[in-house]
Amino acid sequence: MVEVDLVKLKKLRLETGASIADCRRALEETSNDEKKALEWIQKNALSKAEKKTDRATSQGLIESYIHGGGKVGVLLEILCETDFVAKTDDFENLAHEVAMQVAAMNPKDVPTLLSQEYIRDSSQTIEQMVKSVIGKLGENITIKRFQRFAVGE
Repeated sequence: MVEVDLVKLKKLRLETGASIADCRRALEETSNDEKKALEWIQKNALSKAEKKTDRATSQGLIESYIHGGGKVGVLLEILCETDFVAKTDDFENLAHEVAMQVAAMNPKDVPTLLSQEYIRDSSQTIEQMVKSVIGKLGENITIKRFQRFAVGE
């Protein structure tokens, strides 16, 4: 077994928000290679997310976002399994980022939104971003609906 570099463990944990156990396992399996460990964690989060897709989501929040000096606004309903997760910073941040995406890209529906490249990181789609948060929080998350408003539309 590989001796885990604690500095790299801490850095990986801060960067990904993954559990200490997952960070340790990623570094062990990649011989302390930070880049490969990051890829391992991302792949593991997606795998965890896939296993949770059939779970009911009945809690969550309504996120509002106003952009462009009040010219564009979005209301977004995003759901998770428990009220506890709905109150976490990670979940609230995800809701905010998705609402910003809707304001910027004006998708026609949820499937279109999920397939779009994330505006802050074109290397991932919104669906991949949601799945990474599912892997991190351990609960299913669904984007239920949204409405975008623009002055003059």
